[in-house]
Amino acid sequence: MKRKSLIILLFSAVALMGISMNVYGIKNNIKGTKHQGVASTTKDSVKVEAAPIHEASVVDEVIWVVGDEPILKSDVEQMRLQGESEGIKWTGDPDCSIPEQIAVQKLFLHQAAIDSIEVTESEISTAVDQQINYWIQLIGSREKLEEYRKQSLTQMRQEMHDDFRDRQMTEKMREKLVEDINVTPAEVRNYFKNLPEDSIPFVPTEVEVSIITQTPKVTQEEINRVKDQLRDYTDRVTRGDITFATLARLYSEDPGTSRQGGELDYTGRGMLDPAFANVAFNLTDPKKISKIVETEFGYHIIQLIDKRGDKIKCRHILLKPNVTDEAIAQAQSRLDSIGDDIRAKKFGFEEAAIYVSDDKDTRNNRGVMANTAEGARTSKFRMQDLPTEVARAIEGLEVDSVSKAFKMINNKGKTVCAIVKLNSRTPGHRATITEDFQVMKNVVLAKKKEEFLKDWVKKKLKDIYVRMNDRYKDCKFEYEGWVK
Repeated sequence: MKRKSLIILLFSAVALMGISMNVYGIKNNIKGTKHQGVASTTKDSVKVEAAPIHEASVVDEVIWVVGDEPILKSDVEQMRLQGESEGIKWTGDPDCSIPEQIAVQKLFLHQAAIDSIEVTESEISTAVDQQINYWIQLIGSREKLEEYRKQSLTQMRQEMHDDFRDRQMTEKMREKLVEDINVTPAEVRNYFKNLPEDSIPFVPTEVEVSIITQTPKVTQEEINRVKDQLRDYTDRVTRGDITFATLARLYSEDPGTSRQGGELDYTGRGMLDPAFANVAFNLTDPKKISKIVETEFGYHIIQLIDKRGDKIKCRHILLKPNVTDEAIAQAQSRLDSIGDDIRAKKFGFEEAAIYVSDDKDTRNNRGVMANTAEGARTSKFRMQDLPTEVARAIEGLEVDSVSKAFKMINNKGKTVCAIVKLNSRTPGHRATITEDFQVMKNVVLAKKKEEFLKDWVKKKLKDIYVRMNDRYKDCKFEYEGWVK
């Protein structure tokens, strides 16, 4: 099967090797098949026989096998070339360290298969789309990206699918292994007690921000247009003119599911918008389509695929009403008026957030934005962690000042208008236990998890089948046990 290897930065599995480069895995579908250099498959291993072929004539070859996961010569070469282009400094001999890095990933992937770790098509598609969108931002446009890679976006997605699946399975396996690890305050204090100052983490400038949002009003004519469009889709599917999945691919405005024909994998009620869940869980006939459902994301129609216990698998089509420039201007004007009243001390920002803001998440917190980016809920943000529009609005603000109104896209994908208040700004500094305990705890926790995973790799090597070409057996590896 034809397969090209792709190298991507920011793949956390390679963090075990102490290198700041990340790679998403490469795998050819040759497991358990007769293939040059591959003989047969046992329950947990693949036996590899060296083929009597001169190396110069080999287009590609299996150089290592870990469990039943092959590593190809082309995998190593692609990783080496990418590293050279990015100025990566390899630890030790690249001819040894690169295949070892890939082999460590294969250990986690092999264990993920044993533990039946799964990722959904939606998760894979979301990750692939994020990567493609990142490339588009770097290169300037979709057309330039397609020209540069000499592939259509569809071809890129197809090529990247299996590798991103393996990447996510690997990451889920790592997370499962360390999910119960924690650290105590005493461990944090002891770790940093005798560290020199230049080894203590530097905390960049952090800010605390409050926000008030107003959603521009959508005209009734626009709502009617969206509903009429969804009714037309329902009629076309009911008549048998087209499938629901095809319409979802063509027209749904949910980027996370549209490419899968609108499909949501088995999901519990609590993970869905309440209005959506109420309708979806009452569906009983896969041949029928739901009534139109309004949620905070827009308007939907839903088709049942299957029910399994307390979970449902369904498809949906999402359409979002368009907002006019006039409605946006009106919402911004209202917010600017509120901002003027706050500056005149007629009422406080917190009061306005409770009674005026449309954002229920921050409204219930008196307008204070919450940062959950690193797994711990906090009110402090680094500038790069804020929504771009919010960061731009507070950049020149003094503490306790209120911004002018601006337009932004919220986390539901809807256009809203907002004003923000800068509550505090903490300049960059070396972390202290009293002020930055969570930062210091995260450092110690990450180190403890890394040590656990390294120990896991060492133990795993004692039991897993590993086969490598003879030319690698004299390498100085980070982990002992590769050579059996």
